[in-house]
This record gives sequence, C-alpha cells and structure tokens, in this order.
Amino acid sequence: MAERSVTAGLRGLLPGAPDWTAVRRAPRRDLLSGVTVAVVALPLALAFGVGSGLGAGAGLVTAVVAGALAAVFGGSNLQVTGPTGAMTVVLIPLFHQYGPDGVLTAGLLAGLILVVLAVARVGRLVRLLPSPVIEGFTAGIAVVIALQQFPAALGVSGGEHEKVWATAAAAVTAFADTPNWPAIALALGVAAVMLVGGRLLPSVPFSLVAVVAATAVAGLLHLDVARIGALPAGLPAPSLGFLDLATIPALLPSAVAVAALAALESLLSATVADGMTVDQRHDPDRELFGQGIANLAAPMFGGVPATGAIARTAVNARTGARSRLAALTHAAALTAIVYALAGPVGHIPLAALAGVLLATTIRMVEAGSLLALLRATRRDAAALVVTFVVTVVVDLVTAVVAGLAVAVVLALHRVALNAGGEHVTVAHDPGEHTAEERALLAQHIVAYRFDGPLFFATAHRLLLETSAISDVRVMILRMSRVSAIDATGAQVLDDAIRRLERRGCLVLLSGLRPGHDRALDALGVSAQLRAEGRVFPDSVSAIAHARAHLAGPPGHSGSDHQSRTVHSGETGPCPAPSG
Repeated sequence: MAERSVTAGLRGLLPGAPDWTAVRRAPRRDLLSGVTVAVVALPLALAFGVGSGLGAGAGLVTAVVAGALAAVFGGSNLQVTGPTGAMTVVLIPLFHQYGPDGVLTAGLLAGLILVVLAVARVGRLVRLLPSPVIEGFTAGIAVVIALQQFPAALGVSGGEHEKVWATAAAAVTAFADTPNWPAIALALGVAAVMLVGGRLLPSVPFSLVAVVAATAVAGLLHLDVARIGALPAGLPAPSLGFLDLATIPALLPSAVAVAALAALESLLSATVADGMTVDQRHDPDRELFGQGIANLAAPMFGGVPATGAIARTAVNARTGARSRLAALTHAAALTAIVYALAGPVGHIPLAALAGVLLATTIRMVEAGSLLALLRATRRDAAALVVTFVVTVVVDLVTAVVAGLAVAVVLALHRVALNAGGEHVTVAHDPGEHTAEERALLAQHIVAYRFDGPLFFATAHRLLLETSAISDVRVMILRMSRVSAIDATGAQVLDDAIRRLERRGCLVLLSGLRPGHDRALDALGVSAQLRAEGRVFPDSVSAIAHARAHLAGPPGHSGSDHQSRTVHSGETGPCPAPSG
C-alpha cells in the first residue's frame, strides 16, 4: 500500500499533457522571450559562477543544464532556473573549506533532499513564512552579495576569511595600500549603466551592454585587471568523479542549507511570476521536484547548485512568455554561446562582473516594502531586523531559523495576551443577572471561563488567575470556549485544580469538547474527574451539582473537600494564597 502511494505521488510530480499543450499556444512569443532571457542571463551566470568559487564556466554550465531540466520537470511555466547570488552566499564558505568537490557533492545531496521534500508534499509550507522574515532575509542576502564583490571590484585579493564582512574589510585595506583605479572604475561603471539604463529603458539588456563595453574598454586600453580566463569549449561529459562517500556526513549540514535556500528562493520566484500574470499558477511540490532533478544533474557536469532566479523569471514573464518553451530556449541559446563564444567570453574583466552583481543587489532590495514592515508593528520590525542582522553576521540558514523563532515567539505572546479568562456569572442565560445568579455568588460559587487556546504560551495565566480567586467553595471551570489544549495546558489545568482543592474548593468542569480529551486523558485529568462525577456537559448541570454539594446531607454543612481542608489546618473557605 505504501509503495503504491509513493508511486502515485511520483507520478503526480512528472510532466503531463497539459504542460506541452501550453507549448503549442504561442511558440513564437516563447522563443523570443527565451532568447531575451538568455541575453540577460549570460553575464549573471558568469558572475555567479565566479562568485561561487568554481569559475565562470561552472555558472554557464549550471544555467544550461539546470535551466533545461527545471523547465521540463518544474511546477511553473515561467520559471527560469540557474545560478543565483543568494546561493553564492552559501557556496563560498563551502568552497573554502571543502574545495570544488565539496561544492559539487553538496549540490548533489541538496538535489536528493529536494526530491524527497517534493514527494513528501511540503512545498506549500514555504508559503507560511512571514513577510518580515522573507524581506529581512532578502535584504541580508543583498548586503552579503555586495560584500563578496569587494575584492574583484577593487582589483585586489581580500584573502580568505570565514565571514564575508572580514573578507570585504581586508579588500578595502589592500586597496588603500595599493589602489587599482581601473578595476573600481569598471565595476562602478557597469553598475551605473545597469541601474540608470534599466530605469530609462527597461526593455534593453543593459547588463550585457555594460559588460561588453567594459571588456572592449579594458582591451583597447590594455588595462591591468583580472579576467575570467579560458572557458570550456562545450559542455563537459557527465561524471561522478567528484563524489567521495566519506565526506557526505560532514557535507550533509551544508547540503541541507543549500536545499533549504533552493526551495525558498525557487518558490518565491515562482510566486512572483504568478503575480505578474493573470492565468498562471505554479505547483509548489512539482517545482521542488524540478529543482531537485536540476540539482542532481548539474554537479555531474561541473555546475553549481541552482535555484529559480527571480530576475530572469521576471524578464521571462514581462516579455510575454506563456510556457516552458521560453525557459528551454534560454538554455539552448546559452548552450550555443558555450560552443561558439567561449574564447571572447574569457576576456571579460572580473571587475565588470562584480559591477553586475553590485547592481543586482541594489535591485534586490525593495526599500518601500522594508520601510512599511518596519513601521507596521514592533513584532514585524523585530523579526525583520533579527533576520537581516543574522544573515549578514552569521549565515543564511541560521538567519531563517532565528527570524522564524522571533516571529513565532512574538505571535505566541500576542495570542497569550488575547487569550484569557474571566469570572462569569452562572445562569441559564449568562447575559442576565438574575436573583438566582446573585444567590449562587452569595453561596460562594463562581464560574471561570477561559477563552482561546490553553497551551504552553497561555497556560501559566490560568494558574495565576485561578490561584488569585478567594472566598469560593465551588469553582466551575467552563471549558466550552477553550479552542485547544496541549500537554502543558492540561498539566497546568491539573495543577490549578489540585491547588484549589487543597484550599477546600470543589472544582467542576463543564463544556469539555471532544478535542480536549486527548491531552487531558494522557495526564489522567479528565479520567479522574469523571470517575468522581465532576465533569458535566454544560454549566446548568454543574450548577445543580454545586448546590447539592453545598447543601450536603441534613445536619451537615459543607463538603468532604471542605472537611479535609479544615483538618489540614486551613480555616475558612478558599483563602487567598499568601505571597
């Protein structure tokens, strides 16, 4: 049965007839969009390949192999996959510690993890990430990518440091000692052309224009700047020669980080693409599957881990793409470049690619969105700031965990503030203050109603409030408005009942829901109370029992609970606790 379920799940992740029906609708538009995206993607693929540590060729191979496979197996008609700046943030420390083979192995493992996540159908969970965490994460990545470009943009070697800000600081120091003005001029010039030109004429691929111009200027003036170097004249043969099984345990945490980032960035990118169209909706689980297949294959050709690329996907949507044919065309066009233009591409200055990435980081940050979230609530601002700072100072995965932790804790705090209990009058109609009701209060009967979930974030409040109630002989805990109970809530409820009983109060429960039983039964709370006849379906029957209890047998005042309390040395009904 389980095997059939897995097989059915895998079948649902594979391409189907509707995917290829869409390809036939507007092939000319898709072909044009694909070529346009390839022109935009070329300098980015080269830059991100260099930024990952494996070189420009690796970036180009990734764009071809991962781009084609993700287009076929992914869950979005518009998604364009390739190397991205966010991924280089994870790959650089991995490259320094384990070398190229470590990067390739981590990418392969990440692909396997993504496939497992897709089969487990967890793609939709990414949509639950709070906006402040996503925005802080994105802004932090932009800063980290910018810091990574300092050595190339300044034309110096910043040394290899564990933290990117330390590498950037070392590069600034080296530049101050030996300035390389041509390099910084090329980097800033490319960035300026992209930013200004993109604002004036957004349809023109100014990244490619700027890189071509920078390469021509560097060649004509014989500028002393580092260049990309020779690229492979074609795609390498697939191989698993890099895989060392002994390194897998050490690389597994990095692979999890790569997979988490690939899932997050790809699903965000697909969501952006959906928002730019009217009739497109991606399948998040299929998208994870497609990214998994892409990342399983790319390392075999020497490529770096890939994700859905927001900038390239947005260009694809803006230029009118309608199907997967556009992303496949993008991969085919880059393949042609690999075979036909490997020589000229090798002369591109590294500083020019650094300028491309600097401009990309500026475009990544939505200042208006950041300011809106910072002004929204203190909780949103705290989650955003924590995520941003940890992304820059520590690492990406820790940043997401920290941001989520802050968001969850603050959300629970708000739930705890909104949830609470109150003393309520007890009658057939709680809104009426009848003589019968006043008589019950005069007999030292009180009802306590807790509204909302009774769980670890709110349970302590129940304990404090019930403990503070004094001069009561019978307390009815009305549970009808308790939406949920967890183990902590059940334990605290049991503790509150025991405290009240030690003070001579009889505790009755009314209105228990079926969903409450699991946690209460696990701790024996409801079972004991039911055995003693102190659980009632509603407050009316609980009132009747309370009256009978207070009346007692003829000639007897109070109850067994009260008698036991008097014998223990306490006097009076339910005195308030000291301290």
